[in-house]
Amino acid sequence: MGAKRIIVIGGSAAGPKAASKARRMDENAEITVFQKASDLSMASCGYPYYIGGYFDDRDQLLCSPAGVVRDSRFFWNAKKITTKVNTEVTAIDRKNKRIEFKNLQNGETGFAEYDKLIIATGATPRKPPIPGVDLEGITSLQSLVDADYLRKIKDEGTIKKAVVIGGGLIGIETCEALHLAGVEITIVELLPQLLTFLDKQMARLVEKYVQSKANVILENGVAAFIGENGKLTAVKLQNGTEIPCELAVVAIGVIPNTKLAREIGLTTGKAGGIVVDEYMQTDDPDIYAVGDCIEILNLISGNPVHAPYGDLANLQGRVAGENVISGNVARFPGTIQTGICKVFDYGVGATGLSEQNARKAGIANIETVVNASLDKPGFMQGKLLVTKLIVDKSDGFILGAQVLGPGDVSKQIAIWAMAIKGALTVNDMANADLPYAPPYSLAIDHSIATAHIMQNKLNRRFTGISAEQLKEKLKAKEPLVLLDVRNPDEYEQMRLGIGEKLIPLGQLRKRLTEIPEDKNAEIITWCKISLRGYEAALVLQANGYKNVKVLEGGLMAWPYKREK
Repeated sequence: MGAKRIIVIGGSAAGPKAASKARRMDENAEITVFQKASDLSMASCGYPYYIGGYFDDRDQLLCSPAGVVRDSRFFWNAKKITTKVNTEVTAIDRKNKRIEFKNLQNGETGFAEYDKLIIATGATPRKPPIPGVDLEGITSLQSLVDADYLRKIKDEGTIKKAVVIGGGLIGIETCEALHLAGVEITIVELLPQLLTFLDKQMARLVEKYVQSKANVILENGVAAFIGENGKLTAVKLQNGTEIPCELAVVAIGVIPNTKLAREIGLTTGKAGGIVVDEYMQTDDPDIYAVGDCIEILNLISGNPVHAPYGDLANLQGRVAGENVISGNVARFPGTIQTGICKVFDYGVGATGLSEQNARKAGIANIETVVNASLDKPGFMQGKLLVTKLIVDKSDGFILGAQVLGPGDVSKQIAIWAMAIKGALTVNDMANADLPYAPPYSLAIDHSIATAHIMQNKLNRRFTGISAEQLKEKLKAKEPLVLLDVRNPDEYEQMRLGIGEKLIPLGQLRKRLTEIPEDKNAEIITWCKISLRGYEAALVLQANGYKNVKVLEGGLMAWPYKREK
């Protein structure tokens, strides 16, 4: 029997990873990668930072860790992998186990036979079916060509106004890149919040921050693109508003590129991607699929999801590359959908299920808390973090976490992701043995403090109230006693201005006569982050007050306007 013939369709991330792993498993296999684009193994998640000028050398998006550009010569010399760029696979013949291809530069066609085939065709940007969508000045940010186009705009500096359509990960990162280029940005999002992987309160905190850098329009879609002489001049919204601009970046998500798979009868699923098992195998035993063209299992909800993340694509490629050589020995079980993005000087990340998605998945017995505190001591220039933790109330298992702020969000999300993967409970996290030194963390790490707050809530040591819930009570004009327990100077610098009374925590025991005598009165306490608010609640409860709630996250997690 001759050398095993492995063909990979797609040369962005998952495809080259699969090919490279297959080579490491078998030195003699014949491995060929077909890539429709001209470049290979692009670091597509780095596009916004190239556009924004964090680095200027375009080749860094294509380099190996050793700094060598991963072109066809590199793949052959370093890995003995044949790569055919600017070459589109036009058909797959399952019966005869061969693919047909066309060179997009000279039109030449051909075919190649395989023993095992890996489909890594990626995803294509969603394009709104509205008038003017083909005008010059409208782009997406999916390919290196798109990145080159937007980087040229930055370097030339002639475009002054742009509209980013879509408030998801790519839209937000594109907004920052163009803002760094000196372009005035308006973000237009059809849904009522940015970053839909966040719950509403957390998304509002992001929105409040982004509004300091760009215009944000929510719950309004694009009706048409307006142009003159074939060039974009404005974006018309569904409510009739016209926004003058010379550039529009469409970032409303991607669609799995499953055309080849569907043409040969491979199964696609509810999330739109090619259906694969844990071995990355399709329903054809000789065909595997990886990356943004597939759907995978959410390990918490049990539902199939489309998760087009670069890290997952590489993990899937590694599994498929091993299995096409050695049989189905490697597994990729699924995802908990961990993600993070840079939002100007903030990090915003999430792992596991949001509260809203947990409820959609049928998990009804949920508890949540919001914690706001520094990532390290103030004397080490600690920065704010706001975390929302979601747990299963019945057993304490962690379902998800969302973290945002200028502090070290990446570390926090990594901790919670591993806690979820390790099936840890709140009690496990309450005594987590994490590294401590003032340059890196608080003595009780932010994540552990969040677990402590949840533990107290589950043990009924306090009752929390979210900013959203308090806002609804205020809107309904419910009778409330609102108590800010910070110091007077803090109160003068910043306050909610919703009718609260200032009684500093250190004076509370002496000033209980200023609290209504009705022990059933609903009292809401808070401070900057609500640690003092919690302590004030304990004092009030010890003095017979039965309906005391703590505003979770305090002023720092309040996503609405403040008086100061």
